[in-house]
Amino acid sequence: MMEKDVVIYPVILKTDNDYIFVRVPDLEGGYTQGNNIVDAIEMAEDLIGNLLEDKRDYPKPSEPNAVHLTKDEKLAYVSVDLAAFRRKYSPTIRKNVTIPEYLNNIAKEQKTNVSQVLTEALKTKFGV
Repeated sequence: MMEKDVVIYPVILKTDNDYIFVRVPDLEGGYTQGNNIVDAIEMAEDLIGNLLEDKRDYPKPSEPNAVHLTKDEKLAYVSVDLAAFRRKYSPTIRKNVTIPEYLNNIAKEQKTNVSQVLTEALKTKFGV
């Protein structure tokens, strides 16, 4: 089973002419826009993913009654699985590592993918 790391943030939507402007009040730099409601929500998902993808501690989402809206703004909630976002958008890099020869021999015998083991160990160590 794949790990999940889901965040849910309130977003404020405001329609202006041909665009829907999106603000994520809990995230610095949390502004985007879309051509329609579906596009605006998808852009908000991408924005939240990009702002949080390299973080371990996330800002706490505002409570619904703490979000202040003007008469022409609407409140929505956007959910992002950051583990899935990282898997989809993070490129892999080639990294040479040094390990004891006996571990390398055991890995070969057991047909173990050392890169995968290292990746899983680093994710566990860093809590991502």
